Formats: sequence, structure tokens, C-alpha cells
Amino acid sequence: MLGLLDEFESANDEAMSLYLPPGLPQSQVEDLLQKALVPQAIVQDIAGFATSSWTGAVLFWGTTRSYLVLPPFPVTDKYIATGYDGEPLRSQLEANLSIALVLVRLGAFTIGVCQGEKLVTSKTGTGLVHARHKKGGSSQRRFERHREKQVDTFLERVCSHVRQQLEPYASSLEYVVYGGSRTTIHSLREHCPFLKKFEDRTLPPLLDIPRPRRSVLEAAIGTVWSCNVTEWLEDHAI
Repeated sequence: MLGLLDEFESANDEAMSLYLPPGLPQSQVEDLLQKALVPQAIVQDIAGFATSSWTGAVLFWGTTRSYLVLPPFPVTDKYIATGYDGEPLRSQLEANLSIALVLVRLGAFTIGVCQGEKLVTSKTGTGLVHARHKKGGSSQRRFERHREKQVDTFLERVCSHVRQQLEPYASSLEYVVYGGSRTTIHSLREHCPFLKKFEDRTLPPLLDIPRPRRSVLEAAIGTVWSCNVTEWLEDHAI
């Protein structure tokens, strides 16, 4: 993305730049897109992409090159300008933000804090949680009660490690990102009161995370810092 912003600085074609914070009504976004000279035929489609993004959107609409960017972190201000104005997005991408990642699936977890894209602290571990079975009867009920205790013990252990890793950085963390299983993430947040202090700094979860381990954590940092970019060519996107 930074390379693309560098290219914009030498571009000669006419263009408009539009920054859209999350939460804007679709009707307002459509009005702003029309001011940015987006063709009426695709205004509704682009507005749909922008309003469904948890972090808002950035539009660069030019006579030869047009891009819709979903940034990794929320757009803070509504802004429209002539030309390819990438500075607000560049400032976001070059900021040395402190971000915590909590990746968890039943039986495995990895927790880290990164400064920019550099991992500064981490903890990875496992815990015994038996898989479900379908035998039925009183045996199954006993097994399920035992399994529930294993899950509780595992989540309490993860919560303890989350606190150890995040508490020294709590005041400076800009964002927290969860990853792994949606149901396990939800259960962890219910089990861990410490995490409630970050609810206003939580980004969308990474749900395609495999079994958590150190290498998965390192890859997830790159994902957190990545933009989703759609290029529009004439009457279609690629």
C-alpha cells in the first residue's frame, strides 16, 4: 500500500480522494461519492463496500486509476480533496501503533503485543480439552460435565496469561485484535473481566486463524497491518 501511495505522488491524471469513517449512513456516503465524481452506475456498490467496513474506507478516484481501500485501522475524519491525497492513509500506516493480539482455539492460544509490526512480547501455550463425543446416556453427560470443567480451566489460564502480557502495555495499547474460533473468543471475553477495559479499542476478529502458535501469531501481525484494495478499471473491478 505504501508503494501505491508513492506512485500517486507522481501521477498526473485528475483525481479525487475521499476518506470515509465507519458508521456513516449509506445515503451520506453515496452523496460524497457523487461529489468525488464516481459514476452513478457504481455509486451504490462502492457505498455498500464502504459502509460494511468496520474501519471505514478510502477512495482514490482518477481518470486512469481508481482504488477503494479498506484500511487496517479506523478512518477518523471525513475528508474530501482533489488529487491523489494519500497522506492521511500514509500517516496511519506509518504510525508506530501498539496492538495486542489474542489468538485462541480450544486447547491452544498465543498472545502478543506488537509495536508497529515488531513483536515485543508473546506467550504461547496449550491446554487439555477433550473433543466432544456422541455416545449418549449418563456416560456422555458425565463426559460433558468433565469437558466443561476443562474448558473453564483452559479459559481461566488463558485469561491469566492475557493479563500478564497486556497489563504492562494497557495504557498505551491502541487496539486489541482477537483471532481463532468465534465461540471460543466469545467465551474467553466472558471469562476474562480484564479484557473489558479494551472493548472500545477492539478491531474485527481474525476468524481464519489455524491452531494458534508462534508462527501463526507472527503471520497475523502482517494481516492486521494489511489493507484490502480493490482496483476499478472502467466499468468493472478486479
